Amino acid sequence: MKNSTNSALIAGAALAVLTSVATAKPNDQLTISADASDSAKKSFNSWVAGAEISGRKDKCFGIALTAENDCAAGPGTSCQGTSTSDFQGNAWTYAPKGTCEFIKTPVGMGSKSEIKA
Repeated sequence: MKNSTNSALIAGAALAVLTSVATAKPNDQLTISADASDSAKKSFNSWVAGAEISGRKDKCFGIALTAENDCAAGPGTSCQGTSTSDFQGNAWTYAPKGTCEFIKTPVGMGSKSEIKA
C-alpha cells in the first residue's frame, strides 16, 4: 500500500510540473514579418488573439515586456517574470514553433538565441 501511495504522489507531482509550464502572453507591440510562411502567420495571429500555444513552441528572446518573460533574464534574476526592461535580449518567452525569427518588436526581431546588447 505504501509503495502505491508513493507512486501516486510522484505521478501527481510530475503531472503538476508538466502542466504548470509558464507561458507569458504576447503583447500588442509584436507583429509578424511578411516573410513568414502562411502557417507561421496563422500560428502567430492565433497566439496574439489569445489562444494557448498548441503543439511545439520555441524559446524566443527579446519579445517580452518588463516582468513578462517565461525565463532567462540574465545574472541576478530568478527566472519567470524577472526581466527588467521591455524586449530584453537575454529574456525569453515561448512563441509558437516556427514564428520566433519572424516576430518584429519596436526594437528589432525576435531570436531563438540570446540577443547581445
